[in-house]
This record gives sequence, C-alpha cells and structure tokens, in this order.
Amino acid sequence: MSKTVLVTGASGYVGGRLVPALLKEGVSIRCLARTPAKLDVAPWRGDVEVVEGEVGGDLKSAMQGIDTAIYLVHSIGQGENWAADEQRDAKNFATAAQEAGVKRIIYLGGLGQDTDELSVHLLSRHRVGELLKESGAEVVEFRAGVIIGSGSASFEMLRYLVEVLPVMVTPRWVSTKCQPLSIQDVISYLVEAVLADDDIAGIYEIGGPDVVSYAEMMTLYADVAGLPRRRLITVPFLTPGLSSHWVGLVTPVPVPLARELVESLVNEVTVASNMAKETFQTTPMPLELAISKAVAATEENRVPTTFSDADLVHFARTATDPEWSGGTVLKDVRTMTTSASAADIYNAVISIGGHKGWYSGEILWRIRGLLDQLVGGPGLRRGRKEKLSIGEPLDFWRVEDMIVNRRFRLHAEMRMPGDAWLTWDIEEGTGGSTITQTALFRPHGLSGRLYWYSVAPFHGFVFPGMLKGIIADAKQSS
Repeated sequence: MSKTVLVTGASGYVGGRLVPALLKEGVSIRCLARTPAKLDVAPWRGDVEVVEGEVGGDLKSAMQGIDTAIYLVHSIGQGENWAADEQRDAKNFATAAQEAGVKRIIYLGGLGQDTDELSVHLLSRHRVGELLKESGAEVVEFRAGVIIGSGSASFEMLRYLVEVLPVMVTPRWVSTKCQPLSIQDVISYLVEAVLADDDIAGIYEIGGPDVVSYAEMMTLYADVAGLPRRRLITVPFLTPGLSSHWVGLVTPVPVPLARELVESLVNEVTVASNMAKETFQTTPMPLELAISKAVAATEENRVPTTFSDADLVHFARTATDPEWSGGTVLKDVRTMTTSASAADIYNAVISIGGHKGWYSGEILWRIRGLLDQLVGGPGLRRGRKEKLSIGEPLDFWRVEDMIVNRRFRLHAEMRMPGDAWLTWDIEEGTGGSTITQTALFRPHGLSGRLYWYSVAPFHGFVFPGMLKGIIADAKQSS
C-alpha cells in the first residue's frame, strides 16, 4: 500500500510491537526517535526510516509526506511538571501535523469518564487527545485501561506484586473496577485504524470482555501462573502515595511512574461506549486467555502445548522493552574460549549426563537427584540414550533444542518452584571457538526466588567446573 505512517514511541512498549505488525501489512514506516540508536536492536530496524527528533521539537522533516501519524508517547512521572510538558508536546505535534497536511492522527490514551474526578495521569491523557484535534486532522483516539502483556507498566506491577508476595496488605483501590485488554488486541485496533479507508474520527473506549476489580485480577493471575492463592488484607489508611513506595520496593517499576499509576487506580476504568465494537472488527480476548499468553511468553519463548495455536509474538518481551519488563528471569552466564573446534565442543556437550556425569560437582548432582526422587521427581534414574534427539529425557532434564555444532539446550523436569533451562551456545572463530553456558531460571513466586538464591553458592562451584570439563573433554577428543 502507498500510505506512509509516522510512528512516535517506536522504542516503547506498544510501538515496538506495532511497527512489525504494520510492516506485515505492507505499510511504509517512518519512526521518530529522540535517540535513534535505541532502535538499532530492533529486528525490523532495516525495514523502516528513522528520523531523529522529539515530539516537542522541530518536526518538519519527520512530518514531510506523512499520511497518518501515530502518537504513542507520554511523559508520565518524568519530572514535577510532566503533565504540562506532555500537553505542550501534544500541541506542538498538532501544529506540525496541520502545517504538513497530515490526514489522520491515531492516539492511544487512557480510559476514565470525563465526568469523574480523574487523576492527574488520566486528565492529562484526555487533554492530549483534545490538543491533537487542534491539528484539523481526523483524530482517532483509543482509550484503554490495563494492557495485559510484557512491558506494560500496569501489568508488570501486577505481575511482580502477585509473584513476590503471598500475603499483601492492600489499599482500598484493589476493589476498583477495570476492564483489561490484551496487547494483541491493542495492536489489532491500531492496525485497523491505520488501514481504514473511511473517516473514523472519534473517541473509542477499548477493553476486554471482563470487568474485574484489581483484587480479582490479582487472584486470576496467581491461578493462571500456578501460584498458591494470594491473601489480600485491605486497610483504609494506605494512601496512593504510600502505596507507590511499597510498589517501588517490591517491583522494578520506577517509583515516579508507579506513583502516577497508583494514583490513577482510584478511578474506575471501564468501557461505557459501544463505538469501538460498531466500528472495528477486533474481538478482544478474555482476560484469563490474555494472562495465560503473557505468562507463557517466557524469555526462551517456551510455549506450553495448551497454547500451541497461540500467537505469542506481542506478549513476549521485545528488544526495545525496558529491562524491568517481562518478569523476573535469573541467570548464571559463563563464557570461555578454546582452541578446540566447534564440532569437538558440541560433541563434548551432548555427551553430558548419564554414566558420564556432569563434569563437575558429581556428588552434588547425585544429592540433588536423590532429593528430587524423594519429592516425586524423576531424579537421575532415567539416565540418557547413547544418541540424543529433541524431546529425549536426560537424567532430570529433557532435550529442548539441538543445532549441530552451535547449540544444545535442556529444560529441567526436576521438582522445583520455577522453570529452568541449561543452554550451551557455540561460536567458531579464527583459531578457536567460544562457548557460552547459560543457566536460566524463571521463579514461581517468592519460593522460587528463595530457591535460586539458596542454591546460588553451589552454582558458583558447579557451573565453572562444568564448563572447564567440557572444554577439557573437547580438547582431548581433538
């Protein structure tokens, strides 16, 4: 198609997922970036034009030849006057769009009824939408509440609170009603708005089919994530300000951002209009399915068989997401170089386990296997086949990936409060090879975190010895 679309906030949570979705539809993309280098890690970087600039600055070159502009930026929590800055930037953007003759502006704002006493965050979001209309362009304003997906600050707050705290002392806002929406459906609405031929100017309230309280959403998350039921103790004196500091201690979401979000939780954010349903084809998924997809999209992109038909692309953490997104993933990464060839290293790696053992700390592996058997796990009794293939058991692991001379990955099947992987990546260079050994653990709740840190001292002994043993074996074979 011939449309040229300007995307602001392409390095952000929504923008980083929207750009590839639009490229898939054949849309020509220009990204406005304050720091273009932030987009270098994106896999789609070579398929888009990038213009350096910011929404509050000179936008002539960014707006030139643009048919549709997508406004996904905000200033929430960035300084004391962030709301005024946010609105000033929107006015500047609207003026530049008018001068460039932009036909359509698509904006993602926040839910909340204008008749309510809205928080500073939601008031500013609505005011930005009003200012964008001063451009004279056709403005499509989507208003959404909690977005379910890795990278959404609201969802990450929920994720960390529920996973870390079995018992929570909560403020009254946990009873506030909201209407969460999956990130996949948000992207679907935005893509539809870009591709629409008709004039669809208006305010569209978008939300999933489920209206729940924040307490009910926390309970559902715990259930989907396989965590014990969380106990919520509501107290009347826990103010939003105090809550934000509490959230800052428990979650990695920055305190200034958490404060503004928490203060917005006192407002009910539910859909009161059917305009979105009447205008767009997108049918939002149920909350339980949205949370299930978000939980399933781990860093290793491991998809449980119950979601084998699910598209998890939007739910997984992207390269442009902030470091605190995607849930906790604990790692032990070790890298060594050797004169041995990639083939010799690979053969040493895939011979691990069974009668040969694990190259280091053999007594510790046996103790771990015995403990696993005592709690109903497979232990080390399964051993291994002489020739491995994907899906084969290997002691209390299972082979998940094999790329000859390049990668070998195991997924743990021992009993533990979390999911664990052990991966070896091999890269052959001039005069030798580099092997990277990664132990990755995604904890389940507080018990998972305690488990990892309790065994970390043993990792410090076992994992270096394992890597050295693999290299020694590879050199001996060569």
